[in-house]
Amino acid sequence: MRIPAPAGPASPASPASPASAPGPRPAAGAPLPGLERFNTAARTAASAALLSCCGSRRWALRLAAHRPYPDLAALLAAADEAGYDLSSADLDEALAAESSSELHPAAPAAAHTALRAAHAAYEAGFGHAFVICLDGVRADERPDRVLAGIRARLTNDPDEERAVAAEELRRLARARLAGMVADRPGEPDSGRPPQPPRHPPRQPAR
Repeated sequence: MRIPAPAGPASPASPASPASAPGPRPAAGAPLPGLERFNTAARTAASAALLSCCGSRRWALRLAAHRPYPDLAALLAAADEAGYDLSSADLDEALAAESSSELHPAAPAAAHTALRAAHAAYEAGFGHAFVICLDGVRADERPDRVLAGIRARLTNDPDEERAVAAEELRRLARARLAGMVADRPGEPDSGRPPQPPRHPPRQPAR
């Protein structure tokens, strides 16, 4: 999600890199085109941008309230700290905002069927979408990585999987934040950005 630029002379926007072919990551202390906009945006705009990185409102409000951040490293450190401090209800909210990854429409029908079946099995077992960070994974390798991840994690008990999902959510939030402040929103990801929860999170099947 792009953060609206504050009022003033307009500056040329950097083109966003395609999600399937991400550009090189900036150094942690390097100037980032979106960081100043994030630091100076209205709190409501900053919070909305943060909610596209992690669906916990408390997480988003906390990071928005602690601006300005001097560099990417400071922002990511604050995001990690806020992620580790999520309550059980906050984690439920964040997981409920996630959506299952999808294949490109041109992918073979069998691949779509396998992925849908795997996601359905996972969601039936754990009550929320499968969450995995694919930062650094090539686009053509992501479907196999997702399928392998689901199949491996289906063997976890609910408490173990909740801890794994929370860690993957923190990694996803870091990757989305880095893309946001580097003007590469939506890259990289396990699928679509988080969506507003449509219903309360289900209880894991026992």
